[in-house]
Amino acid sequence: MELLLLLVILLSLIIVIGMANTKFFKMPSDIALVAFSLIIGILLVAPERFGWWDWDVEFITEVDIEHFLLEGVLCFMLFSGASKVHFSKFISNIKPIVLLALLTTLISSTFYGLLFYLFSLAVHLPLNFWTCVLLGCIVSPTDPIAATSILNKLGLSKSVTSVIEGESLFNDGTGVVLFVFVKSMVGAGQQENFIVLLGKEVLGAFAVGLGVSFLTFELFKRTKEPVQQILISLVNVASVYILCEHCGFSGILASVVCGMFYAFRCDRIKREREVYDHNHLYQEFWDIIDHILNSILFVLLGITAFSHDFSKYIWLLIPAAILISLCARFFGVTISSLIVGRNRLPSNYSLTEFVSLMTWSALRGGLSLALVLGCHEFLASDVYLVLLNVTYLTVFFTILVQGLTTGKVYHIIEKKKLKRNIEERKVHEKMTERTFTED
Repeated sequence: MELLLLLVILLSLIIVIGMANTKFFKMPSDIALVAFSLIIGILLVAPERFGWWDWDVEFITEVDIEHFLLEGVLCFMLFSGASKVHFSKFISNIKPIVLLALLTTLISSTFYGLLFYLFSLAVHLPLNFWTCVLLGCIVSPTDPIAATSILNKLGLSKSVTSVIEGESLFNDGTGVVLFVFVKSMVGAGQQENFIVLLGKEVLGAFAVGLGVSFLTFELFKRTKEPVQQILISLVNVASVYILCEHCGFSGILASVVCGMFYAFRCDRIKREREVYDHNHLYQEFWDIIDHILNSILFVLLGITAFSHDFSKYIWLLIPAAILISLCARFFGVTISSLIVGRNRLPSNYSLTEFVSLMTWSALRGGLSLALVLGCHEFLASDVYLVLLNVTYLTVFFTILVQGLTTGKVYHIIEKKKLKRNIEERKVHEKMTERTFTED
């Protein structure tokens, strides 16, 4: 009954917040859910914290998000997001996506750890260097759930959205591998060779994801019933996730592989499927599931935020979490973009324009929280509180502040790009005219 009551409360909050936002505030729906559920979370926890009155709301504010995500819905959310990738745009931007997913996450995590370690030394935080790098591995990877659910609604071009989504989807595998590797150095786990661990997590996930998806898709394309196809896709992603987690592979990355494989194969038989699925039931189902699970997740993020304790360093952590996150992301994207090369950047962006957009559009979400919540088993309580507080601060800042303003930043950059292109065209025309005159 308690679980059913919790579900009723969460869905009721989603409905009320959604209707109020549509009527009065008109923010992107997912950002509104985070903002107003955060306010509700404060109202639920504050009376007990300040001793005004005691009421039993622990079953709402102390929901185990780690198990909700990693042992429940994360694989379905990742599959749904990956299945929406525009393959033509993705293939044309494959090089920047891969380099951003691999290099940016690695560079940003390491640079974040270095900056946070220097900050820790300056203010005497109880963190060593590898714990700071572990924090970088937690908050550096951009979140595909937040990216696909929020950025798609901001009016960005398809090529830009493709790069942001592609990076968000693929850097989770890199981020999880880095997290496990550094965790083995910080915690009591056995150290493993990084190359072996990378191969185990990534290659294993690719092999299982592609292998199982290939087999299940053979059933998928042989049935003309959209409901059967939906059930096949559900069994596919759930079984792949379970198998990978059991074998020690990255279930997160495997879920992304499944979604992209199904998206690619569905695109190839698109005309055939439109004959018997003219109402697009398959795609509509995954859109609805994605929307419901995202809504529940964002509400849970808000109402559970203040159920955790605060570190005594919280007022120092607020500016540090924001500034170090932005600096590390900026540095990582810059280095990766220089390696990609100016001519390979999407939409004819300059280096500054592309780095600025990719830095500000980097949203974090449930994955970061799932990783940090798993650290309480091997970290001292005061150290764990610092990591937990920084992660929550980073997630809320990126979703509420960056998520609300990414559309404006994008349009500012587009105007600057247009002005730059006009000036470059004028210079080119003058040079052509001068050459013609001299001849």
